[in-house]
Amino acid sequence: MELELRHLRTIRTIAEAGSLTRAATALGLAQPALSAQLKRIERALGGALFERGRHGVRATPLGELVLERARVVLPAVSELQREATRFARARQEPERLRLGGTHGPLLGALVDRLAEAAPGATVTTRASWSERELAEQLSEGLLDFALTGTCGSASPPGVGHLVWQEIAVDPVFVMLADGHPLAYGPEIGLAALADEEWACVPGDGCFADCFTAACARAGFSPRRMYETDTSSVVHLVQVGRAVGLCRASFPTTPGIATRPLTGTPLVWRHLLGWHPATQQPGTAATVLAQARTAHAGTAARSATYTDWLAERSGRP
Repeated sequence: MELELRHLRTIRTIAEAGSLTRAATALGLAQPALSAQLKRIERALGGALFERGRHGVRATPLGELVLERARVVLPAVSELQREATRFARARQEPERLRLGGTHGPLLGALVDRLAEAAPGATVTTRASWSERELAEQLSEGLLDFALTGTCGSASPPGVGHLVWQEIAVDPVFVMLADGHPLAYGPEIGLAALADEEWACVPGDGCFADCFTAACARAGFSPRRMYETDTSSVVHLVQVGRAVGLCRASFPTTPGIATRPLTGTPLVWRHLLGWHPATQQPGTAATVLAQARTAHAGTAARSATYTDWLAERSGRP
């Protein structure tokens, strides 16, 4: 008899249960059938795997050796099965793209670009404020691509087997109500906003810590931070409840002025991620190129950002 994966699972179950009776129940077998199967496995491996006693079973040295190998082999095979499933699914459904994102305007612009570049493809989206959640969904094969980002030079979210490519880097601007006294200056020093309440979209990266540190360098601590969805941030700014933080590429919005912060104390790096086992290189290259084009188009629709970029390009 040749050793099979199911035999390793049986050995592992017996060891975890601590008795043949409990292991048989867990495996859905009669105890005599499990005992007979264990004897066949032990003959194939050349010795006893368990010592039987009044209080159950205990692994022999040979059993410990087999269990040690099983703890490596079984998870590796399970991961292989998941990888193969993701790989096959990606190739069986080449006309479907499942996108996740934390940035509404850029995600919408990317969907628009993909609709033009691949008119036959079905594009679905899933929004989440959590960068880690999007990375987990990529790893599990629930998303094809994730559009997210990091504060400054922070590491991308998720485990190392994901691919992350930079789309663009934006300065972080401040949003103010049209009637705010600072709404139309060339740029605003962070210290000038020390008495304001703040609003931004939540995240599980380091942005909140970086913002607090920037405020500390400017000599104050933020009075209050409202972490909420994009629509609510816009509303809080429009009614004068708070000033908001946004990427510079945030689109022009009625009732709101976006202004640069002096010295650019905060930046946001837009990233596109995917799992290399599930995407053909050509597909990933196309989506990345379209994401960069989408960002450029979004940035061009912000007059404040366009002026900011033009001013810097003209500097010596």
